[in-house]
This record gives sequence, C-alpha cells and structure tokens, in this order.
Amino acid sequence: MPWDTGIRAAWPAGEKAGGDRLSWFLDNAMAAYSNDRDRPDRDGTSRLSPYLHFGCVGARQVWHVVQSRAGADSAPGAARGAEAFLRQLAWREFAHHLLFHFPATVHAPLREEYAAFPWRDDPAALVAWQEGRTGYPLVDAGMRQLRKTGWLHNRVRMVVASFLVKDLLLPWRMGAAWFFDTLVDADLANNTFGWQWVAGSGADAAPFFRVFNPTLQGGKFDPRGDYVRTWVPELGLLPDRWIHRPWEAPAAVLSSAGWCRERRIPADRRPRRRPAPRPRRDAAPESLNCEGTDEPCRHPMKRRDGSLARGT
Repeated sequence: MPWDTGIRAAWPAGEKAGGDRLSWFLDNAMAAYSNDRDRPDRDGTSRLSPYLHFGCVGARQVWHVVQSRAGADSAPGAARGAEAFLRQLAWREFAHHLLFHFPATVHAPLREEYAAFPWRDDPAALVAWQEGRTGYPLVDAGMRQLRKTGWLHNRVRMVVASFLVKDLLLPWRMGAAWFFDTLVDADLANNTFGWQWVAGSGADAAPFFRVFNPTLQGGKFDPRGDYVRTWVPELGLLPDRWIHRPWEAPAAVLSSAGWCRERRIPADRRPRRRPAPRPRRDAAPESLNCEGTDEPCRHPMKRRDGSLARGT
C-alpha cells in the first residue's frame, strides 16, 4: 500500500529530528501533558514513539531530560505533566519486559483462559475498520489518520482497538497485525502489550467487559469535533452536538449539512456469541435499509448525490 508519501511528510527521520521533537515537547506540551494527552484534537503528546523505537532518542536519555526540565521549569503543571509522561515511558519499558519473559504473547493470549474465545470471521468488517468506513466518526477518523500519516493518537488507538475486538468481535491478532504493518512507530513489544490490554487477555489488562464507547469517547475527548472534521470531512458541516452521533441528528440538521435520511431499521442483527453480556450503551440504535431491500447495512445516512456515509 502507498504509505510513503504521508509518512515522509509527517516524520522527518534521524537523530536530529528526534532531538528536535523532544525539545518541542519540553517547550510546548509538557506542562499541559497531564490534561492534553487524551485529546486527539490537540497537539498535546510528545510523538516521540517512532524516534524511541528506532533509537533516534533513548528511553534513559528522555527520562533524564524530562526530569531535569521538570525540576527547573516553573510553569504551572510542569511537574505534573512530567510525572504523567514518565509513567507512559515506564509502561513502554514494561512492555519490553513482558515480551522478553513471555515471547509467545505475540500470537497467544497471556491469560490462557482466553485462548478459545469464539471470535467472529467477517472479512468485510475488518476491511471497513482498516479503511475507516465503520460509520462511527471517531473510529473512522483514527483509522484514516493512521492510513495517511502512519501514526495514531494513543486515546484513539484504544478506541479503535476496542471497537475491533469488543464491538466487531474480531481477533485482536488481526488488529495487531494491521497496526504493525501501518504504524511508523510499530514496536513488537508495545503493539502486543497494547492489544492484549484492550482485549482483556494480557498483563494488568482492561476487564473483558470494558468497552471504549466511540460516541462517548468522542464527546469527551473531541468535544467540538475538530479531530473528526479533520479526518472525516464529509461530516464537517454537522453541528458539534451531532458530530459524534450523526445518526441521531434531526432531519432538518442533516439536510442543512447536505445529508438526507432514508427509512431506518434496527441496526445490528449480527449474532452475539460472547460468553457474557457486553454493555452497548449509547451505541447507534438504528441504520438504513440497503437500496430499498429488507437487508440491514451500516449506512445510517446517504448524501444527496447518492454517496453513502458508511461503507463507501
């Protein structure tokens, strides 16, 4: 796939570029890091992960530089931001510790009771997720950002991973393989650790019943929809109130934004084979029929020119 153009534009390579990025973080983002690190609509993270992975900067080097700056920086929040950032750096090193001691976790769950989980087989759903065509704005924005730049905000990584594993019920290994193929910071230890954490099968993992609801996460961490509008421009004219839940927008709002609504039917008729119920609070309650048939699809809205919001 032609990833090079976007990645080359987004990521200057080499030791100098890594040092420049570290300096930028110290000067511009560290003081607000504890608050901004979860906001994909802000440039509030270090974006050092590719440079750490390729050795352009070292973890110990970053640790000491951040500690030194925190001790000398009088800016409000600097110490708290440094502490929050160093916790993330420690998680990174913990992932390498786990991979060294449990190398089989690349392909198998650390918690063996999850080895026989009844995952679904749905190639079309996997491709829709990979290409950012699920119909959930935050998920699609993240997957399109990944496709364009080779990078994905950490909060959005958790949301899209949760969607694949706990909404689509597709194997975490498929998601891990896609991330490893597309991320410019693809790191075997951290990629494996992150996906097993989301799936609930890894060390200190999120409970299997914890679901990152993309609608609620979008409203909380991208409240004005700036991130979604950047990567899903077809939703750009929707008001902030509806940007993360366009399927609930009134017909008049959709019309003014260039959309029209078709007849609606219950959204999700896929069989559920989970061993325990999973909460689906605030999930999209409805979608449309496919071109006048009785078959459900994932396209809740259609443009006036006939192009679909989902599945196109």
